[in-house]
Amino acid sequence: MAKKAIQGERLFVLDTNVLIHDPTSIFRFKEHDIYLPMIVLEELDNMKKGVSEVARSARQMSRFLDELLSGSSVDDIKQGLALAQNRNDLISPSGHLFFQTQAIESTIPAVLPGEKNDNTILGTVIFLRDQYPDKTITLVSKDINLRIKATVLGIYAEDYFNDQVLEDVDLLYRGSRALDQDFWEQHSKNMESWNAEGHTYYRLQGPEVDSWQVNEFLYMESDPSFNYRVCSKESDSAVIELVRDYQQPTHSIWGIQARNREQNYALNLLMNPDIDFVTLVGMAGTGKTLLTLAAGLEQTLEAGLYNEIIMTRVTVPVGEDIGFLPGTEEEKMTPWMGALMDNLEVLTKTEENGDWGQAATNDLLQQRIKIRSLNFMRGRTFLNKLIIIDEAQNLTSKQMKTLITRAGPGSKIVCLGNIAQIDTPYLTETSSGLTYVVDRFQGWEHSGHITLVRGERSRLADFASDVL
Repeated sequence: MAKKAIQGERLFVLDTNVLIHDPTSIFRFKEHDIYLPMIVLEELDNMKKGVSEVARSARQMSRFLDELLSGSSVDDIKQGLALAQNRNDLISPSGHLFFQTQAIESTIPAVLPGEKNDNTILGTVIFLRDQYPDKTITLVSKDINLRIKATVLGIYAEDYFNDQVLEDVDLLYRGSRALDQDFWEQHSKNMESWNAEGHTYYRLQGPEVDSWQVNEFLYMESDPSFNYRVCSKESDSAVIELVRDYQQPTHSIWGIQARNREQNYALNLLMNPDIDFVTLVGMAGTGKTLLTLAAGLEQTLEAGLYNEIIMTRVTVPVGEDIGFLPGTEEEKMTPWMGALMDNLEVLTKTEENGDWGQAATNDLLQQRIKIRSLNFMRGRTFLNKLIIIDEAQNLTSKQMKTLITRAGPGSKIVCLGNIAQIDTPYLTETSSGLTYVVDRFQGWEHSGHITLVRGERSRLADFASDVL
């Protein structure tokens, strides 16, 4: 059942997790007013210590509040602080920020057991609802259970939506597009074609050109040989290139060849030195890690395009210490890198070399493939490196920005993930950092994206995915 549209003045009470998730959230409510209970400030104070992302966000939130409070009197605080002050960016809120400045008699219903902080927030919302009957008091929280309890008590509660990239994950850019059978009839007028450096190009004009994205792949279901990449696009025309067919054994990469159309597109992106940023999204078994490692080894050991491969991934819980176990950073990360080890075993297994050749190959790869923790990425710059970010769906947009901005000249970043398997609290398919970068990078001439749809592990895995 659809929710009724809310009219009139609104007062938003923010939960602590909203402030931690997005420290700029207090500036994102446009003309509406914000209210912060004192228990939220207490929770922020408890979270500020340490080097985790949560602690950094808590400190940033405290700095924002300190700027707003600077030079304000007690009367100013009671009347509400204008959120527009000191804001010279694109965010232009016109609402006010209110703090809890008086003790509130217990309004927590007897149905809520104990003195939990969440229950205190609910009691504050009930108090505000009674004090301001002419306003719609709304609790904003990333905590599903708190929103459930609020709804049970008749409190209007919402998730924090400003971080959502899309309204529906089905609208996410897929990186490829199916064309109709009459495509050539509509687009062959004034068509130009030429060959350059072993590639075949066409310049086309037609009704569909305007909707294409640069580095998007075009195909026809009726013609398996029709596979093109959009190289460039102008107002009324586009240049497309016939992609290389990595499904042929003669074009295999490090002994690996594409098994389906989407894998072929992925290898075209991974092997293209002009593309600096690649995102591969797909369920388990679609070949994301195997294809990326094969392309990385080919370009690092054979072509010498990169000095080394750096692989990292989120350790759950996200951003927390990886532990005080003995060993180096790489040894501590090894348990999280089972996918890397499994795929390297496939890529390095050669019958003709025997055990000695296998050991020699493994020693060579250990010198060129480095495993790094996300915790130590701040402040670094990677030159001529291939950086693979696995399980990228568990990153926030802020963490993703931190990682991508580490890339120096000659480096390439590949993000792998399955947005249907998010393990991080407060992230959803529409607010994941992976969804964020796929949406924001689409159409940039040096980035590419492909959604892999077919699992290629085994008939058992494919059947299990369908029936379980």
